[in-house]
Amino acid sequence: MLKQAFITLLSNYTTDVGYIKSLWDDVVKYHSKKNRYYHNLSHLEHLYHKLTEVKNEIKDWDIVLFALFYHDYIYNALKQDNEEQSAKKAVGILSSLSIEDNRITLCSDIILATKGHHISENKDINYFTDADLSILGSDWKNYEEYFKNVRKEYKYYPDFMYNKGRIKVLNHFINMPAIFKSEYFYKRFEAKAKENLQQEIDLLAK
Repeated sequence: MLKQAFITLLSNYTTDVGYIKSLWDDVVKYHSKKNRYYHNLSHLEHLYHKLTEVKNEIKDWDIVLFALFYHDYIYNALKQDNEEQSAKKAVGILSSLSIEDNRITLCSDIILATKGHHISENKDINYFTDADLSILGSDWKNYEEYFKNVRKEYKYYPDFMYNKGRIKVLNHFINMPAIFKSEYFYKRFEAKAKENLQQEIDLLAK
C-alpha cells in the first residue's frame, strides 16, 4: 500500500519511472536500518492510515504525503537535529520535482513541527502531528509495544539516563493544554493518551 501511494504521488510530478523507483528504494533503505524499531515503515503505514481518515479535511494532500515519507528519513537516537536533516532532504527532493516554493516550505514546516508537536495556525500541520502522535492514544498493548521499541532505539543509554529523559518527554505531552490539536483526533485519543503516558511514567519511576 505504501509503495503504491508513493508511486502514485510521485507520478503527479514526474514521468521518470526510474527516478521514482530510486526514490522509493531510498525511502525503504533508510526506514529499514537495523536500529529502527519504531521509526520504520510500519510507523509510516500507521501514519498513512490515520491521515487517510481525515483526507477530506486536508488542503494539500500531496504535500502531507511527501511529509509522511520524509519526516523520519533521518533518524539517529544520538542526534538532536533529525527533523531538520529530514526536512532538508525533503526540500531537495521536492525541488528536484519542480514543486512550487510555498508548497516546499509547507512540507518542511510539517516535518519540523514533529519536533515539538505544538499547535499550528495551519490545519494540515495539526492533522499531521496529531496522526503522528495517535499511537499515544492506542490500547495499552499497542502502546506498550511502541514504548518498548522506542527504548530499543535508545539502547545506547543506560536506564538511569534513559528513564530520566523519557519521563521529561512524557511530561511534556501530559502538560500540554491538548496533545491533539484537531477535534477529530482529540475526541478519539486525548483521554487515553494521557492515561497511557501516566502509566508509562509510573513504570519508569519505580
